[in-house]
Amino acid sequence: MTTRRSALKLGGAAVAAAVAVPALGSTAIAQPHGFDPKPGSDGVGDPLFPTLGNGGYQVVHYDLTFDFTPVTYDFTAVVRINAKATQDLSAFNLDTDGHTIDSVTVAGRPATWVLAPGKSGQECTVTPARPLHNGQAFTTEIRYRGNGKAPRLGLTGWKFGTDGGFASAAQSSRADTFLPCNDTPSDKATWTFHISAPQGYVAAANGELLHKTPRADGSTVWHFALRERMATELIGIAVVKGTYLYGTSHRGLPLRHIVPQGQEDKYGPIVARTADHLAWLEAKFGRYPFSVYGVHIYDGYTDALENQTLSLFSTNWFKLDANGRPGYETTMVHELVHQWFGDSVTPHDWQQAWLNEGPAVYYAGLYGEERGWSVLEDKMKATYEKLDAVRAADGPPGLPKALGGTNIYDGGALVLYALSLRIGQRKFDKVMREWVKRFKDSTYTSEAFIRHTVDVTRDSSLDPFLRDWLFGAVNPPMPGHPDWKASA
Repeated sequence: MTTRRSALKLGGAAVAAAVAVPALGSTAIAQPHGFDPKPGSDGVGDPLFPTLGNGGYQVVHYDLTFDFTPVTYDFTAVVRINAKATQDLSAFNLDTDGHTIDSVTVAGRPATWVLAPGKSGQECTVTPARPLHNGQAFTTEIRYRGNGKAPRLGLTGWKFGTDGGFASAAQSSRADTFLPCNDTPSDKATWTFHISAPQGYVAAANGELLHKTPRADGSTVWHFALRERMATELIGIAVVKGTYLYGTSHRGLPLRHIVPQGQEDKYGPIVARTADHLAWLEAKFGRYPFSVYGVHIYDGYTDALENQTLSLFSTNWFKLDANGRPGYETTMVHELVHQWFGDSVTPHDWQQAWLNEGPAVYYAGLYGEERGWSVLEDKMKATYEKLDAVRAADGPPGLPKALGGTNIYDGGALVLYALSLRIGQRKFDKVMREWVKRFKDSTYTSEAFIRHTVDVTRDSSLDPFLRDWLFGAVNPPMPGHPDWKASA
């Protein structure tokens, strides 16, 4: 075990240097009003997940070394977190769940830590040997271990396949089942990964594969780098019996997909459709916001999820519809839309999630309509008829009471559909295209989208229009469709 850690540590240092991760030392920043260290908060006040994330610091970069053993599901890991204090800190928290922590250092010095139950997992309170100054850059290293199937206080992000491997599906609060982290979408960072896979398995992670390091026991360490910032909930690590399939988009973007071993002929033509999907969306939004994309198809997952640069799909998803058509392509487009809406432009908190899911539903519906598989207007009318009841039960699209409801998905798409009818398709296309350009690699709120729409259209009447649609207790009238009514 010591030999493995040493080898992985050296690989991690080399890759971190290659992607120019800033060196974060322990030099204190002079404070004009004195030094008054206090603990950082154990949550960031997310309306839907009050204790998700932590206050007092911002993460700049995660470097994760993950040594996983298939079938037994045991793992050992090291995460190095480069961060910057946003206040004078006597202690700070990390979100974690189900791990045995062996050691913690802060700024190169041993730190003390305490694990306690939290509302969504566990809270790890770290006390550095020396308090941190506001503005100080520092590195925290946590060595930990565990088992993918071990009990946890909250839900798990681990998804297990018939191959004895796993894939991660961490949305919205389960990244802490893979690593101690600041598990909030408001704190995005760059990442490097060093994932071990034994012979017969491949490793996967977000971003580009830089190189592979063979080990004496026949296993391989796969080194990945994600140069664009990512929220923790979009982590896409995996160790599976899979095959990498490679290609390029029509403009030369590298594509890499992972399909089950022995099923390359079945899934190869499916993942090859990604190039056309990218071209269709880039015509609407502009250039894809990252340096690589791909689809991971795995029997250990039952749904579809937009892990950044590597969307995860169930093997059961890809079936022709009753008319023999590949309707699953609309879901492939849905997850690809998220690379712009949700991954590049990320919600500051989870109550803003309609602007992740609304565009994904809207453009997937539009894609299906252009291919003659469905009619977007029919879908929007059906949503309009039932949305008043959903607003009453689950909250309006902009103020949901929880994640995963019709209000966020179809309701969010309905808001965008109403806006497109109000301002016309040309102006609507400009609003959406400029949104992902203006807020690339950042976080957003509904208020920002309202201001952005008014700015782009120079139409101040769209402020109350969008507020009624996003926050109102009932549906406003649908532009151009006075006959649309809510169901009794």
